Amino acid sequence: MERYQQADPEAPTALVVALSPPLLRFFRSQVASREHADDLLQETWLRIHRVRHTYRPGEPVLPWVYAIARRVRIDGYRRTLRITMHETAMDVMPERSAPVESGNSVPAFDTLVAALPEGQREVLTMLKVGGLSLDEVARATSSTVGAVKQKAHRAYEKLRKLLEIRPKGELREEINELP
Repeated sequence: MERYQQADPEAPTALVVALSPPLLRFFRSQVASREHADDLLQETWLRIHRVRHTYRPGEPVLPWVYAIARRVRIDGYRRTLRITMHETAMDVMPERSAPVESGNSVPAFDTLVAALPEGQREVLTMLKVGGLSLDEVARATSSTVGAVKQKAHRAYEKLRKLLEIRPKGELREEINELP
């Protein structure tokens, strides 16, 4: 990041290659479609480029980047909400295709994480998918380490309840019933 601030021509490429996969996983766990996640990732890189002067050399890069990514996600959500308020509802909604059943009785990570409240989902994704420390997640979410620990603990508890031994179909039904 320091090289990027000093206008090193190879620095942006190195940053994008190193940080895009975890950022894309972060967005994929938060939004419904791959296309929307890709759009958010692109917007994040544009915003990082515009505010690169605000990065303080010597500070960890990941919390700074994830804080920007989090704001981009929130702004994207608000933009989508604003747009949908002006759209006309359809009389008949098209049916969503059912997911393909695999031999595995445990739902995919994305399915499980989707059952969590937004704050817990965000913290869990940063911790487990992004590989950030508690302190880095706290900085990225503008909260305290204690609050991050509490959200993570509650997320783990909810996931444990969802993953208790049950008949195969019952778990999937329970996940679909969650708000």
